[in-house]
Amino acid sequence: MTRKLLTGLLVAVILISLLELWGTNPKQTYRDQVAVLMYHHVHDTDQSSSTVSSALFRDQLSYLKKQGYTFISLSEFIRFYEGAPVPEKAVLVTFDDGYRSFYDYAFPILKELDIPAVNFIVTQDLAAPDDPSIPALSRENIRELLGYRAGMFDVQCHSNALHYKAGREGALTGRLETGGGPENEAQYIERVSQDSQACAQRLQELYGSPDAAKAYAYPFGIFSDTAKSLIRDAGFRYAFTIVSEMATRSSNPMEIPRINAGNPSIKPEHLDKQIQLRVERVHKPAGARSVPVQ
Repeated sequence: MTRKLLTGLLVAVILISLLELWGTNPKQTYRDQVAVLMYHHVHDTDQSSSTVSSALFRDQLSYLKKQGYTFISLSEFIRFYEGAPVPEKAVLVTFDDGYRSFYDYAFPILKELDIPAVNFIVTQDLAAPDDPSIPALSRENIRELLGYRAGMFDVQCHSNALHYKAGREGALTGRLETGGGPENEAQYIERVSQDSQACAQRLQELYGSPDAAKAYAYPFGIFSDTAKSLIRDAGFRYAFTIVSEMATRSSNPMEIPRINAGNPSIKPEHLDKQIQLRVERVHKPAGARSVPVQ
């Protein structure tokens, strides 16, 4: 066997060992960044590409805890963006759509495992939570969530009434049809501005605080510079996308990435590897931000 072949085999063995170590070593760590996980629907009879069973949801989170991940709240995440430290292997759990299944299935598991979470709700559904095809969280459900332990569970904005598609785009960024054709720029700005303000207002009513509106998740992950500006004008300083990366202080606070965990094919060990493969090498000092808040 030639020296070149032996060298190649040795390199291959080392690479395989490193990959195995990367995927299974509970001491593998990261700092100064957060894995923001995205879920939608936890249910034991409904099935879809964005629905996980309560058993899988529990197994995913339990596995991550055993691998040394630390779960943080939305408030802790915001403080991280403002320069505060977070634990090693920090994770933020987020839900979109405000389904009642969060209260029925996810909330008991999160309490059991002592894991915080934030749910981005469509606030118009508060008026009639049984009307959507998948029932929404009621005000009573939300009061219980917010009252469980201060700061552990949050609800934030997924638009007031723009969670639907408008042609190829979402209603947040698309131009809707009016009696005289597509709405003009002024009509679009007024519509999105009013919707964002309405969402902020309903959050203020739920929390009983003028500072309640903090974070926004773009419907379908679709956004534009204009939409970002209008949402910021309504008081939201952080907005979440569906870009599958780690969140660092250099991430634009109005374009925070998230890793999808809410697909039934994502087993616990696969979720762990998804996170590990996205870890960034952060060399900036605490508090540094390359993209300014605007």
